[in-house]
Amino acid sequence: MKPSERRKARRLAVQAIYSWQLTGNNIADVEHEFITEQNLDGVDVAYFRELLAGVSAKTTQIDELLKPHLDRDFSEVSPVEKAIVRLATFELTFKKDVPFKVAINEGIELAKAFGADDSHKFVNGLLDKIVKNR
Repeated sequence: MKPSERRKARRLAVQAIYSWQLTGNNIADVEHEFITEQNLDGVDVAYFRELLAGVSAKTTQIDELLKPHLDRDFSEVSPVEKAIVRLATFELTFKKDVPFKVAINEGIELAKAFGADDSHKFVNGLLDKIVKNR
């Protein structure tokens, strides 16, 4: 497996988590939709599934880790940023095989790709705090 395959899995997972957050659809339905409707060339599909299942199963726990480090109410965090920090926090907390620098860097890159202009700064600062308190 190449690192780029995991990067593509993270990109797809952020999009699926975002969709799940907005629609409230069953996570299995969201996964099925993405698996059947997206181009999966070069994607680590098993890792995509693991991220999606893990974030959805651990959302409450992840959110409790994030909330103390926010400078605003959690409801005010954009859905895109929420999807990104949930995914990265899942990796930081539950995926011991992922180095913390990789999880943070991938979160920053996802924020640059999908977030508002300064989202990457917010994501970087928040994930740094998560790492320092784990």
